[in-house]
Amino acid sequence: MHLSKKTVPFALALLSGAAGLAAAHAQPAAPDIATLTAKEAVRQLCAGTLGSEQLVAAYLAQARSNAKLNAFITLDEAGALEAARAADAWRRRGGACKPLAGLPVVIKDNIQVQGLPATAGTPALKGFVPAADAPVVARLRAVGAIVLGKTNMHELAFGVTGYNPAFQSGPEVGVRNAYDPGRVAGGSSSGNGAALGARMAPAALGTDTGGSVRIPCAFNGCAALRPTVGRYPQQGIAPISHTRDTAGPMAQSVADLVLLDRVIAGGAPVRSANLKRVRLGVAPAFLANLDADTRAATDAALARLRAAGATLVDVEMPGLMELNGAIGFPVALYEAHDDVAAYLATYRTGIDIAQLTAGIASPDVKGTFEAFVLPRKLPGPNGAVADARPAYEHAMRVARPALQKLYRDTFARHRLDALVFPTVPRVALAATPASSSPENFGALIQNTDPGSNAGIPGLQLPSGLGTSSGLPIGLELDGPAGSDRRLLALGLAVEAVLGRLAPPK
Repeated sequence: MHLSKKTVPFALALLSGAAGLAAAHAQPAAPDIATLTAKEAVRQLCAGTLGSEQLVAAYLAQARSNAKLNAFITLDEAGALEAARAADAWRRRGGACKPLAGLPVVIKDNIQVQGLPATAGTPALKGFVPAADAPVVARLRAVGAIVLGKTNMHELAFGVTGYNPAFQSGPEVGVRNAYDPGRVAGGSSSGNGAALGARMAPAALGTDTGGSVRIPCAFNGCAALRPTVGRYPQQGIAPISHTRDTAGPMAQSVADLVLLDRVIAGGAPVRSANLKRVRLGVAPAFLANLDADTRAATDAALARLRAAGATLVDVEMPGLMELNGAIGFPVALYEAHDDVAAYLATYRTGIDIAQLTAGIASPDVKGTFEAFVLPRKLPGPNGAVADARPAYEHAMRVARPALQKLYRDTFARHRLDALVFPTVPRVALAATPASSSPENFGALIQNTDPGSNAGIPGLQLPSGLGTSSGLPIGLELDGPAGSDRRLLALGLAVEAVLGRLAPPK
């Protein structure tokens, strides 16, 4: 086409205007989900530089490409995309930006989501579709969260490896580690850990009875909060123990946990603590039985915190593990019978606890239900103890109050903001049936279980990758009961020193 000198300025203006119009309607740049956090995603969604449909599509594609990890039981592609389009349309119409603004999240499959199966990782519940969201899910969805799907887990949450043969999308059994698919993902919120580590989601909601949000994040390089028991509502969640259970957020960063906790529990914004005013207790009981990678990473993390100004205080907690041992199994195994039976009846699942037990696929979980939960027995040195009630009553009347007092006295006597220790004493185990042995179970919950039995909050964040294994290692902060917001403030400061882990190669 020929243009005269007179028409050139007009043509340039026309082309410039057309380019501007095209730019205004262009799709935002593709999100870098390898580094994106939930907090940053919300900022971009509210700013209009990122679309919810675009973000949801990116995570769904990542989930499909990582099917070998067995992270999902149900991936709700159609429902998530429909909700994302609605969120984008709301913003285009000038709707106010909600706190979670079209952010995709994943939900452990023992937490009810309306219209999606809530299997709790067990075959007998694969047809149970709840009529309503659990309150913790409802609070997330009310402010814009979009559920990508329901994640796999250690069956009925009775374990910490995620080696569950009941549901798999890949060729191998069990939820697999994002950094090494030959290893377990941890549990019982196994799929959440794998999904976060492999960048299939920016945030997740799990449950924790004795380490079940913290152990998967320790093994997969994410952050997790076990809140003080009672901070979050527990309705609509398949239980183990009403004394010990709690839902808990899992995410890419501590700032994401702050965001999710504020949506669920309310409260003012949380700001990073000043490490120069922080006192962290180091107790020998939590430093026992560490493998070489975990010891080296923990020593390095503590040295960096000390160099950043934190005061580390050596503390003794006499009788800690003995008290914990008198509580853990007696409470969890005794309460599970009535709590599980009541859940099955209350939510009209169509089965009772005997039918549930008959359908269990994992040998370790089936053995636990048949030997202990159904007959209300406890494991003992020479086989099962006939009656669990005396041990349960002793745990609730004597041992648990004594454990809680030990924590209160330790925090007060040494003026501690938190205790600090490696979340798990060793890196992720090889993914085999033997990974779920009683010996491994006891070893993996060594450090997460005492705080769980005391009902206090615990925060997991990555401390590094193992020198020889290349696997993620976690660091935990346990604070006084009710100090959740202070614990998150500490976590923000600690994360600023230790940094986030790079995604898997």
